[in-house]
Amino acid sequence: MTQKTKVLIVDDHPMVAEGIQSILESYDDVAVVGTAFNGRDVMDRLETLDPDVILMDLNMPEIGGLTATEMVLERRPGTRVVILTMHDSPEYISSALSHGAMGYLLKDVPTDEIKLAIDTVMQGQRYLCTGAQGSIAPKEGEPREALTEREQTILLQLAAGKSNKEVAVALEISVRTVETHRKNIKRKLGISSTAGLTRYALEHGVLQGTGVRL
Repeated sequence: MTQKTKVLIVDDHPMVAEGIQSILESYDDVAVVGTAFNGRDVMDRLETLDPDVILMDLNMPEIGGLTATEMVLERRPGTRVVILTMHDSPEYISSALSHGAMGYLLKDVPTDEIKLAIDTVMQGQRYLCTGAQGSIAPKEGEPREALTEREQTILLQLAAGKSNKEVAVALEISVRTVETHRKNIKRKLGISSTAGLTRYALEHGVLQGTGVRL
């Protein structure tokens, strides 16, 4: 029997959440484990619901989608977050991806595209709907500055969950030096959060063959 993908739907509009739930429940390999109405609700129920994928709205009361995404990934790095929103501006999309989201969907996509996005991120791949791809296309083509060997080493340490102080001790360098490298890594990769660094390391195989488990 195929194991079902556990999905949590997060939207502060109950009718939207119920509509998405109805769509997903028509698939035999998806189990909607619950709906939440803001980021605080997500964090309160994260361990209990144990979702594989979270469909996350952006604008919500108390704790919004971007902050919630970062909080989720700091606690459970293996969770796949797919943003589902009406916002199609490049700023929103880039910010969502830098916070660790693996997918970005606009709410007017065909219903089967939501399922496609879930399947794609479960395979460890990023999914952007056509509207989102078009919005960030110019930035995608820009070359990024390569990480130095030292920066790659520090990225590995940070992605394994070590603090700046622990990295400094392990590499026999100062905490200030680690902080400088950390800023440079985030700048080069276009990533603004620690959760985003962990996600980058997972997606690009930085942790493979190191014995590190997240």
